[in-house]
Amino acid sequence: MSNIRRFCFSCDLKDDPQLIEKYKEYHASGNAWPEITTSIKDAGIVDMEIYLTGNRLFMIMEVDETFDPAKKAAMDATNPKVQEWEKLMDTFQQKLPWAENGQKWLPLEKIFKLDQ
Repeated sequence: MSNIRRFCFSCDLKDDPQLIEKYKEYHASGNAWPEITTSIKDAGIVDMEIYLTGNRLFMIMEVDETFDPAKKAAMDATNPKVQEWEKLMDTFQQKLPWAENGQKWLPLEKIFKLDQ
């Protein structure tokens, strides 16, 4: 049986309706660059969803036992296409007000789970 783990993150978009619409276009079904989705899957991420309210993004990642955040960061740092994508996304995204310099996607703290 697979050991799936879930990670949730948040990030803000620049509060500009035109930029938000363009960001949504880049993330619409089939529009993300194939090199990006391949790099995500190669890191052990088995599912990823991004939700939007206002200009706040929420990302939910489900990962398998091979996923290691440090390994993913190292893979991304040496992948020119991922670096190009991240530079492009930086034109739309901004750090959360409480984020430190260099932080973009911040992990969310789970504070509630409905008992089964």
